[in-house]
Amino acid sequence: MSRIEAKFLSLREAGRKALIPYVTAGDPVASITVPLMHDMVKAGADVIELGVPFSDPMADGPVIQKASERALLHNISLHDVFAMVKEFREVDNDTPVVLMGYLNPIEVMGYANFAEQAASVGVDAALTVDLPPEEGGEFVAELAKHQLDPIFLIAPTTTDERIERLCSTASGFVYYVSIKGVTGAATLDTAAVADKMAAIRRHTELPVGVGFGIKDAESAKRVGSVADAVVVGSVLVRQAEANQDNPEAISPAICRILAEIREALDSL
Repeated sequence: MSRIEAKFLSLREAGRKALIPYVTAGDPVASITVPLMHDMVKAGADVIELGVPFSDPMADGPVIQKASERALLHNISLHDVFAMVKEFREVDNDTPVVLMGYLNPIEVMGYANFAEQAASVGVDAALTVDLPPEEGGEFVAELAKHQLDPIFLIAPTTTDERIERLCSTASGFVYYVSIKGVTGAATLDTAAVADKMAAIRRHTELPVGVGFGIKDAESAKRVGSVADAVVVGSVLVRQAEANQDNPEAISPAICRILAEIREALDSL
């Protein structure tokens, strides 16, 4: 059983929702990433989504784009991200880690090489925003060889036919993008999210996580009432931006937000 499957099973048995924070690896400096990952787990994170810095993160709004830029100032590469996960695994062998990023660095490394290295350091899944399942057969096959889960995005505009195709290819969990637009944008419509959850669950028994538009404990609780997991990103990354000249303040700021969200989800 994979770490992701085991985590969601234990949460389901406990009647709890998964909290999945997103941070960009190496933002604003590489030295804080691994300690931050551990602190987020202590604050209530169940799965960590670790962003791989990229020069043109097309699905991300200004907040996360700037996070990539800050990391890239220090030349944070995919190899560096692997090293961070490996270091994290020296202490934590239970918390699933999902790499979120874009296809270009993986193409450069090669699918087989990426999958082998990712598995060897303890990565559990890959979310490649710009790789649709229709074009991802070779990559998904390489991930499967190493028991890595491909995570795919479903949007509010995704048709029922395409939801079926995405769900048939995905494993681990399915990620629903709750708003039309980039990360950090728009206002969350919980009723619309609930409707889409029903449509997605007609095609899969995988857990369904919801991200984009979750800004605080209240919005996380509303989403948690209809989803299996909430993904929180931009509001956390803003803390890295606000404290980029004082990196030691970043983890406490992020973990305060996560603790509030964790408490809200556990009240459901």
